[in-house]
Amino acid sequence: MEGATVLDRRSWAQENLDDLRQFLINEPRGHADMYGGFVVPPNDTEGDLGVVFFHKDGFSTACGHGTIALVTWAIETGVLPAGQTHVVVDVPSGRLHTTVTYQKDRVAAVCFTNVPSFVSATDLTVTTSQGPLTAHIAFGGAFYASVDTTELTLSPEAAHLDALVSLGREIKTQLNAHPAVNHPQDQRLSGLYGTIFFDTLSQDPLQQRNVTIFADGQIDRSPCGSGTSSRLALLHHQRSLNTGDTFINHGVAGGQFTGRIINEEESGVLTTVEGSAHHYATTTFTLDPHDSLNLGFQLR
Repeated sequence: MEGATVLDRRSWAQENLDDLRQFLINEPRGHADMYGGFVVPPNDTEGDLGVVFFHKDGFSTACGHGTIALVTWAIETGVLPAGQTHVVVDVPSGRLHTTVTYQKDRVAAVCFTNVPSFVSATDLTVTTSQGPLTAHIAFGGAFYASVDTTELTLSPEAAHLDALVSLGREIKTQLNAHPAVNHPQDQRLSGLYGTIFFDTLSQDPLQQRNVTIFADGQIDRSPCGSGTSSRLALLHHQRSLNTGDTFINHGVAGGQFTGRIINEEESGVLTTVEGSAHHYATTTFTLDPHDSLNLGFQLR
């Protein structure tokens, strides 16, 4: 994969590897909510790993749960030394420093320090089939719109996924060209990646539950790592969370991430997000030249 940086390699992959992305993501090998990543060299000798993330509609700029999974995989398969506690991962949005926690020689958790996260717009009114909604936009490696489900008759639960997918598409259509989703340093990081539908479960520590709809109606099974960073930036902006406070973010499949703001900078807040991943398969994919389905298909 060509390019001087991981962001450059992402651009190269968009031009040259889209057929491979489709082959891996599409049915019958994948599905509409599949996610993946190409492991690539880091930006320089200070990094340990690089990764170009992809999904059913293209190549993303960041993925927190993918970063946690990548570090876990790299250590448990011997790509990186067993017992390594600090792993530097270069993703398209920047460099992530991760800390690995072990229990009896196995990776129990990975915590990454994200690129600066910031709020770019608040109190935007979006007209939807569910009525007018209020959305706030923040960057956590990608741009997300946050919508409080107390404005809806829907909640961020599996029973409402179809309706939330449709609503997420409506919101993205309206906000994807908004100036608030233009990245101030690099246009390749611009665009509204997803919508986070959330509700609040409890305080002290603050706990929320979310369904994140990203790309074109894709459901994040995890609590969404980069989305958690965007939520942290917004909660700090709204004075609902102080630096150092614990934020527990629950996903639709039952997982949870623990997030914190560790510092405030001119470019935004520095956040950490911690979660765990587990190796469940090693798979070989084959494309039969006689297969009429070729690169596969999507049914939604």
